[in-house]
Amino acid sequence: MRSRSIVLLLLTALFVAATACRKSSAPPPPAPAPPSAAGEQPLNHVAGGATPPPQTKHFKGSIGSTLDLQMKLVKNGDQLTGSYFYQKVGTRITLRGTVDTHGNLTLDEFDASGKQTGVFKGLWTVNKEDGLITLAGNWSKPTGEKGEDKKTAFSIHEEPINFSGEVDVVAKSIKENNKKLMYEIDAQYPQFTGGNNPNLEKFNALARMVVVKSVAGFKKDMVPEEGEEPRPEGSMGSDLGVGYTINLAQDDLVSVQFDIGSYYQGAAHPNSYTETLNYDLRNGKQLKLADLFKPGSKYLQTLSTYCIADLKKQAKEKKTELLDDMLNEGAAPTAKNYESWTITRRGIGINFDPYQVAPYAAGPQFVIVPYSTLKEIIKTDGPIGIFSL
Repeated sequence: MRSRSIVLLLLTALFVAATACRKSSAPPPPAPAPPSAAGEQPLNHVAGGATPPPQTKHFKGSIGSTLDLQMKLVKNGDQLTGSYFYQKVGTRITLRGTVDTHGNLTLDEFDASGKQTGVFKGLWTVNKEDGLITLAGNWSKPTGEKGEDKKTAFSIHEEPINFSGEVDVVAKSIKENNKKLMYEIDAQYPQFTGGNNPNLEKFNALARMVVVKSVAGFKKDMVPEEGEEPRPEGSMGSDLGVGYTINLAQDDLVSVQFDIGSYYQGAAHPNSYTETLNYDLRNGKQLKLADLFKPGSKYLQTLSTYCIADLKKQAKEKKTELLDDMLNEGAAPTAKNYESWTITRRGIGINFDPYQVAPYAAGPQFVIVPYSTLKEIIKTDGPIGIFSL
């Protein structure tokens, strides 16, 4: 009996030791997640726990009214890295900062030696219609430096640029100030650098040609004709300004609008018009409007019908009047009326220059024809086929 008890005690001891061993070798339970507000998601996570890849954003804007700049930012969760440069200077300035869930933005800037030289503070706002971002706020010197309390407003807008490779865009300028003939020229055009698509260079050449042609024509007009009286000193001179807007830039397509404004000495008012460059990067050719649509489709009639209705709607909202004869003639379904067009994420943009569909005082008019309206006539295997899906 005593020997049986001893055996039972030994078996019990062995069981307890084995259980303790299993408990000590098991992994510890997971730590509880920290408490968070209901429905709140960290910036670097999306629903389901997936982490979105870093996003590269290209911006164009200004600090104050004269300091034009270009900025490139990489957004990785709530972290921002990148650089910017003033178009008049060209030297890149390093940027590091954050944007929180409420869009509060802070960007510290650093020179080549790593010294902080300024700070951007403002809001990161997403446009509900096209998803593009606007950065707006104030730039100032770093805390602790003389003049830190002086703030300069900035306004910077995202350009719809989305290349899969390392492609950058730089604004090139043609500037001239001729005191003898009393004229000034300030013209800009985009140039893409990087990437491995040779057709980008072809686009660059065409973009430059648009501006060079405008500059050459203006300068030709500035040369006095034989026997013409010289312009009196101190009188108002002439000027030419060319700016551009990138409406779309991706691996297969680039669409750019050039806004050209000029004033000739003695004229009643300035003149302005648009030129556009729509380029097929896949096939290396400039696009015609007809290239977007199915052969034989009445695309001009579809565009005309929508544009006339939309222009009337815009005039009613602005409480302005359009002359029916002028509108119906300037927006009629002819190729000449639809020469200034661009490709956007939302639809085909149509420019109507001053005097085309409305008096000069009404200014230029613009209509976006949504892809939903064009869906049935878009060439599905064409340049904008992806937008018709």
